[in-house]
Amino acid sequence: MPKSTMKNLFFPSLRSQQIAITAVAFVLFVAVISLVLYTGTKKSVTLDVNGEKMELKTSAHTVGQLLASQDIEVAEHDLVIPSVSTPIEEGLSIRWEQAKQVLIHMDEDTKKVWTTDQNVGKILAEANVKLQEHDKVTPNQNSNLEEDQTIKIQKAFQLTLIDGGKEIPLWSTSTTVADFLKRENIQLNEHDRINGEMGDILKPDSIVEVVRVEKVTDVVEEPTNFAVVTKSDAKLLKGREKIVQNGKKGSVERKFEIVKENGKEVSRTLLSERVIQEPQKKIVAVGSKVVVATASTKKSNVVSRGASAPSGGKEFYVTATAYTAQCNGCTGKTATGIDLRSNPNLKVIAVDPKVIPLGSKVWVEGYGYAIAGDTGGAIKGKKIDLHVPTKAAAYNFGRRQVKVKVID
Repeated sequence: MPKSTMKNLFFPSLRSQQIAITAVAFVLFVAVISLVLYTGTKKSVTLDVNGEKMELKTSAHTVGQLLASQDIEVAEHDLVIPSVSTPIEEGLSIRWEQAKQVLIHMDEDTKKVWTTDQNVGKILAEANVKLQEHDKVTPNQNSNLEEDQTIKIQKAFQLTLIDGGKEIPLWSTSTTVADFLKRENIQLNEHDRINGEMGDILKPDSIVEVVRVEKVTDVVEEPTNFAVVTKSDAKLLKGREKIVQNGKKGSVERKFEIVKENGKEVSRTLLSERVIQEPQKKIVAVGSKVVVATASTKKSNVVSRGASAPSGGKEFYVTATAYTAQCNGCTGKTATGIDLRSNPNLKVIAVDPKVIPLGSKVWVEGYGYAIAGDTGGAIKGKKIDLHVPTKAAAYNFGRRQVKVKVID
């Protein structure tokens, strides 16, 4: 091949390479310039994502574009400050918090709320949940929610506690009596009891009654009464009594178990008994002797009306009246058993035994010797009633002051 031909072929090829290199260099130059210009338009911002902060540069025009560039999908209830439509400016601080669903259980109802807050009290305020002073909130209002996004509210109600007889109004969120006693730190002793069952369900205005039961042992010494024994005494006039032996009370020690409810004794059980001193019987002699007055002329039995007063004996004045065994309603028998109807001439007087003992032999002025053998409802104190054979004699005697001597 001629040299001229080869030269012609070489120079066009070299020119093509130079053009390609120049084109590449130009493209690189434009790219670098573009990159410099692009980098120069980015703005520095601070992004807070759920409490974690980062510094970054962005060419996004709005907050929403920035979040999207970070693969953050903003939901309806999420918190974005400032709003997604806010233009990006140099040094802008952006905060995004993802909303979470919280369940609020209140007694039998459940409420669902979306929130970005973790504080229990603030979440309840957001949800417009009204609380009373004694309501129980779990977790408490000052704490923050952690993994379990659930708040439990137990609404308090008023009830009455009667403890040992003392009535106390209280607020409670307890469901059963047992739970209520535990929460109120009410301890039951060994014998204490409640009116009802531990498992009873509590409702508003319920009454929980705790009966305080106390068992104590009491030892007392008590007197024991003596027995009264009577025996017949033929030497004593019928109707008269004489104490032969005075009675004396004994003593016994008794041990009791006493049960008290709310401080008041409800039962007393005798556990044991021990005699300390035996009682002494009272012995009373009861007269069985029947006095029989006679109309004998012996001076030892009957003295005529005109006989003079005997010497000796207890002497005093009394008011005297007279009676007859033939009166209406009269039986004719005296208190000592003398039959006056069968023996109308017997000298017998009715007396007050406290003044003249029954069975005594007496002398009565104007009447003579007689037996104190009768009593009468109206014969009290220093009064006597003289037995005479007829009503006429009784009327004739009337009422008078006479001297009496008690001989024996």
